[in-house]
Formats: sequence, C-alpha cells, structure tokens
Amino acid sequence: MNKQKKKKITTKHHVRIPRRILGAALFAALIAPPAAVTAPVPPEPYTQEFMITAYYSPLPSQCCYVKGTYAADMILNGQGIAGADGTAVYPGMAAAPKTYDFGTRIILPGIGNVTVHDRGGAINELSTGIHRLDLWVGHGEEGLARALAFGVQHVKGTVYPPGSDQPGESLTFENFSSPLALLHPFLAEEPDLLSLHPKLGETSVSVQLLQEHLRDLGYFRDAISGLFGPVTQTSLQAFQKDFLIEESSEELLEKTAAYLIAAKRRKDATPLAMIVERGSPPEVIFKAKRTLRFLGYYKGRTNGMYDDQLFNAILAFQKDHQLVGSATDSGAGRIGPLTKKKLVTSWQRKHVARSAERLLALKKIESLLSERGDIPDSFLAEGDKGSDVRKLQVLLRDRGFFPADRVSGLFGTVTRDALITYQLDAKIIEKISDKGAGFFGPATLAAMKRQLRNNLYKVVRGAGWNAI
Repeated sequence: MNKQKKKKITTKHHVRIPRRILGAALFAALIAPPAAVTAPVPPEPYTQEFMITAYYSPLPSQCCYVKGTYAADMILNGQGIAGADGTAVYPGMAAAPKTYDFGTRIILPGIGNVTVHDRGGAINELSTGIHRLDLWVGHGEEGLARALAFGVQHVKGTVYPPGSDQPGESLTFENFSSPLALLHPFLAEEPDLLSLHPKLGETSVSVQLLQEHLRDLGYFRDAISGLFGPVTQTSLQAFQKDFLIEESSEELLEKTAAYLIAAKRRKDATPLAMIVERGSPPEVIFKAKRTLRFLGYYKGRTNGMYDDQLFNAILAFQKDHQLVGSATDSGAGRIGPLTKKKLVTSWQRKHVARSAERLLALKKIESLLSERGDIPDSFLAEGDKGSDVRKLQVLLRDRGFFPADRVSGLFGTVTRDALITYQLDAKIIEKISDKGAGFFGPATLAAMKRQLRNNLYKVVRGAGWNAI
C-alpha cells in the first residue's frame, strides 16, 4: 500500500493598509511634539564661613623674604606664577579646598568677589566647618607687605558654583594696604643693597634703602618715600655721573649698587684736611705724598719733607685736571682749595672703585655658594627637619660648634644649643634670652653668608677663581 505524503499547506495573509490611513499616521508622527526632557537644575549659591589668608609671588631681588630666601618663599607660595588650573595669577584669584571646582565664584563682603583657580597644601576644610581660602595679593615686596597686612580674616561669604548665576568678579588692590614697615622684621641686620634691583615706578623697601644711600651721600634731598620716581632717578644719575658709571638709571644694577655701598662707607674719609705748600707741617706733607702716590703721581720717598718730587707730582695732577698750565702759574705745586677738592674727589673715586670691585667679587662668590647649595634656603627653628637642617648642622660642625656624629637633619636641642653658642660667638646675640636665640633667622643667615664669602674671597685673592 502506497503511503501518500501529506504536504503542509501554509497560507500567507497580506493585510493592506489604505494609503490615506498610512499618510495620516506619518503626518501625525511628524507634527507630534517630542517627549519632554527634564532640564538640569542649576546649582544654588550658598553661604559659608571662611578663614582667609593671603599669598604673593616672590621676586628674586627682594629686600627680604618670609622664609629667608627667594627659593624658600617660592616653595611657600606655590611658585606664584599660575594657579593649579594654569590660570596666570591676577587680582581676584583664590586658592580653595579641593571640594571647590575651579571657576567657583565667592563673594566676600568687605574684600571682593574672587574666583577659585588654585589649591594649597594647608587650604582645606577645617573640622569646625570653617573653610580656608588664600587670596593672591601681588608680586615682590609690595605683595609681601600686602599679604602680611591682610593677616587672617574670618568672613561669611556666598559661594556660587560653576553653572550658577554668578555675579561678576571684582577685587582691587587699592582696598588693601601694603605698609612697607611690616617688612623690616624680615630684613637682615645689614640689608645688602647689592642684592636688590628696584625699578623705576616701583614702591618698595628696596627703593627706601636706595633713597637712604643717596641721601646719606648728599644726592637725594626729598623725604624717604619708597617710590622710585623721577626725583630718585635724577639723584641716581647724578651719583653715576660723579663716579663715571655707565649704567641704566631706570633700575639699580649691580655696579651702581656696589659703588653706592662703597661710597657710603667712605663718605667721611678724606686724605687731606689742610693746605699743602712749602713750610707745611711734616704730617700734612706726609699725607699729601701718600695721597699722590695712591693716585699714581708721586714716586719718591713718603716722608714729611716738601721736595721737588712732591712739587712735580702736584703740578702733574694740576695739569691733568686743568688747574694750571705750567710751573710758573699761580698756585702751581701748591695744594690749595681747588686742588685739594679735586684730589679728594679723585682719591675717593679710586677708593670707592676698589671697594666696589671687592663687593662685586663677594657677590659672585655668594652666587657660587648658592649654586653649590652650601647654605640653607630657609629660616629654621627647633622641630624642623630636612636637608636645610642638615646644611645648618654641617656649617656649625665645620666651625667647631656641632658634633660631627650628630648630623641628622633633625633640629633638636643639640642643634639649638650649638646654634646659640655660634650666635654668641659671632655676637649675633648677647645672651641666650635675646630674641632670635636658637633660631636660624635673617641675622644668623647673613652672618654665616658673610663668613663664607670672606673666607672664599681670601682664597680667590691668593690663588684665583679656579681655586674655588
């Protein structure tokens, strides 16, 4: 029996949608509004208690630094060039805790409206609920004075996060005082004008020191203001002309500074106090011969006798300075008022030049010491630790004040006591109860630098620069 295969029969049903209905559906889809999307809610401003301090951007040629040196203040102030987000420093920049997004605007009543662009190791949220802020307040000595004057302020501010309806930024330094007197505690006992480079238009302690030098030498007669303006520049130009210095007067450069220091130290020195002629006292003639020898005019014996060699030396000097034309002129060979004035000026100029050369050499040695890293870069006190403390201990050890086997980099009682002993020996302090005893501050730093420089200068004079 043949089996027949059954075929599975499938039937396809096609549903036809009328064109008019399909068109209507498409049209409805096109004109229907899209599904509603919920818009983000902008953040709301809120109030916050702040403890506010200020920081500044150090410059290499300041009169003084909070931590003792330019390098140390650069570290303390986070380089002072740009904020953590890369924004260049400007009035209105603030450092805030990490919970504050960059671009956050903060309104600080009585201070201004600032924007967060920076961070800081100590700029955080305190356990009391108060948040720390640090405001940038300028460059150099003026910025430092402004930061010190700002101090610590407690303010309730309003915070506007990014995306909120932020008010404009507004902060001006005109509302911030910058009394330069606040910098005086950070000065070394003998401020070194050679390390300062005040510029025209600047207001700073450095300018005050420049004006004081010019005043003491008789070139500046206005009140000491600290402003490097036209009067100060004119006074500086007059000094440079008298000492044959060819340097810009728009900034205090090293050669002019060295001459100012040297001239101030010798301003009361004079080689001659009396007229010199035949019959003058032997001691007066002796000084005249010594002065003319120093200036290169006298070659004979330095004694108290008025002789032909002295006459010819005076005559040669007078001719060189257009005081006489020949040996027969009135006053030839005699040191009268005009010749004496010229002699004293020439003598002072040469002495100042020699002293200035020494100062410039010492400055060069100081730069070499800085490059070698032999001197601590910051002020130090008991409890500090690190490479700067080790440098201090080595310096004290090399001078016999610190035990060689105790160099550790930890500033403890042994280091403190050794430092006090050094300070007493160097006459930085008179007794252990004096302010600064046991603290490596500006006076001690200056004294150590001075000793190192002078010791190396002796080496340079004896064996040349290659010896160091």
